[in-house]
Amino acid sequence: MAPRIHVMQQQTRAKSCQLRILVVGAGLAGLGCAISCALAGHTVEILESASEIKEVGAGIQVLPNSSRVLQHWGLEEALTPHMTIPSVCNFIGWKGNKISHLNFHESEKNYPGTWYRDFHRADLQRCLVQRALDLGVKMTCSARIVEVRVSEDGATASAVAADGRKWESDLVVGADGVFGRLTEALLGRSDPPVKTGDLAYRLLLSTDAMRKDPELAPFVNHPQVNYWLGPDAHAVNYVLRGGDLFNMVLLVPDDIPEDSLASTIDGNVEEMCALFEGWDPRIQKLLKLCQSVQKWRLCIRFGDYDWTHPSGAWVMIGDAVHATLPYLASGAGMAFEDGAVLGECLSRLPHVSKDSPEFLEAKKHALAVFQECRKQRTKMVVERGNIQQYLYHLRDGPEQEERDRKMQMVPTPEGEALAWRDPGLAPKLLGYDHIADVDRCWGTAHGSDNIESRL
Repeated sequence: MAPRIHVMQQQTRAKSCQLRILVVGAGLAGLGCAISCALAGHTVEILESASEIKEVGAGIQVLPNSSRVLQHWGLEEALTPHMTIPSVCNFIGWKGNKISHLNFHESEKNYPGTWYRDFHRADLQRCLVQRALDLGVKMTCSARIVEVRVSEDGATASAVAADGRKWESDLVVGADGVFGRLTEALLGRSDPPVKTGDLAYRLLLSTDAMRKDPELAPFVNHPQVNYWLGPDAHAVNYVLRGGDLFNMVLLVPDDIPEDSLASTIDGNVEEMCALFEGWDPRIQKLLKLCQSVQKWRLCIRFGDYDWTHPSGAWVMIGDAVHATLPYLASGAGMAFEDGAVLGECLSRLPHVSKDSPEFLEAKKHALAVFQECRKQRTKMVVERGNIQQYLYHLRDGPEQEERDRKMQMVPTPEGEALAWRDPGLAPKLLGYDHIADVDRCWGTAHGSDNIESRL
């Protein structure tokens, strides 16, 4: 029997040493952070700019490192009805030739207790929302936060909405996404996300017609993840909700007008299909099932600056500081890990009055450890995502042939395109343990010497 991941039980803290935490944003980073901080025994309120916390998005892949965190938060039972269990990840040339594959079940054995699963993002989000509510998290919608004000003594911070409303807290956690503005507010300067030159078409198809086509039916009847690699573009697909839906993402050069203020615009189905002329006939068949589509500009953030305010009353997490290309399927995983690490750090705060110098210093130390754990790891993922962009989009020729040759080697070498088995990356990416990482950094984070002697 496979070992179980430890499920964290909610801590109990006296009110005098319980942080009031405001989380700005109800995306995956914000919800995960709220769950983790509530489990650590603190009071948490989420402030969301939308009028309701909607179930949005299409498919999402959960890798072993993400599954470890979700299980640690006690979500496995709630998530199980919504899981699709893929058996294999196939890498295919743009003309339809098989390049290589990864057996997910064999890969899982390297990370005991974890799993690969595919979800509809709305189902995953709904489970996160319910878990947060069950832990006592408060959620307030229609609260578009435009400013964070830190008190003169640095002990508290307030989140200020566009309509003038204000919420007081001991810690503000900014999780307002890649196009949010709170990071700029923290830095006191402009910090726009970096355009990558790519955009994504995201499609959700009904599988009824696919089941009737002998070429497409195996995609539904035998859950799998498929990557087609081609010149300047690639495509990814997998089934969701027990085979009722088929998720497809097409990654192509960005043609959204430079002066467009929107990162998401309506796409043209015929234009999208034309980009994949000459590709595997199965791709052509799938695209013909699409009736409407939107396209998303893909941007990144490297986060090469402090994510925390010197006061220790404000910290940024998630895509707001380290948005990555989706080419490692690791954006959500990094968001979940952020929340898990922050909650673990805050669970180690001393049980003394939060107004005491000892507690305030400990809070600063906890945020320093959080940043120490997360900055280099997320930078690694952003940078490797950029490498994947290059490897996935090679035009036919010697480099493409060498990429394919490396993917067929046993064992494969470091830097190969099927990153989840790359011997240099996979153990670090997929085998991550946030508690062990906090243990590693707790006594070494910058400024820890003085603090450690007092805790």
